[in-house]
Amino acid sequence: MKLHLNATHAYRGDWLLAAQGTFCEGLHLVSGDVGSGKSTLALMMAGLLSPAGGSIVRDGISSIMISLQFPEYHVTGATVAEECRSWGLESDPILSEVNLMDKRTTAPLALSRGELKRLHLACVLAKNYDLLLLDEPFSSLDAREKERLCEHLSRRTVGITVLFTHEQTCFPQVDHIWEIQHGELLDRGKMPDALTRWEHAPALIKKIISAGKILKNISHLDLQEAVCRT
Repeated sequence: MKLHLNATHAYRGDWLLAAQGTFCEGLHLVSGDVGSGKSTLALMMAGLLSPAGGSIVRDGISSIMISLQFPEYHVTGATVAEECRSWGLESDPILSEVNLMDKRTTAPLALSRGELKRLHLACVLAKNYDLLLLDEPFSSLDAREKERLCEHLSRRTVGITVLFTHEQTCFPQVDHIWEIQHGELLDRGKMPDALTRWEHAPALIKKIISAGKILKNISHLDLQEAVCRT
């Protein structure tokens, strides 16, 4: 399975996004500032937005799922339980996982943003897709839920998963880092070599690297291991 971006670009007024590269199986992190074009790139990769030029080739990819930043966009069920079933899932295991069993008859849009985000992500991650695109999945989640999401993503071994985020504190273990700068998608490479080329790396990661510590990856456990290493 591979996703090829061939001189792909998008325009919006004077704004331009250009992307070139190949995404193979594994977990990819695409970082960039707010408004840099992460969501636009995710929509193009999903086939929901046509590029203004170039092409996107999905080689061996037969199933695609995109999770948008705002979970309200995905709601189709009248109750929380029905929302789970609309994804083709049994409701009780999902609601138990996200601690919403007592709200099974509640309307999804009556949940808090954080609760709805937890419910949505649990439904998305309950299935395997050849190409899974997660646009700002950490938004609206508290620190505990961010860590839980990272643990789940770090264990994911099927297909191509692309995480688009400007998160600076909590990350899963990733295989490949990309970033958008000045309207261009830049390939920073595979881990761990990509870390020294990652311009959007959080200050803590840059500090650890500048201290001569070699990071194996970017999860909290990887950072702790590097800091404690003598």
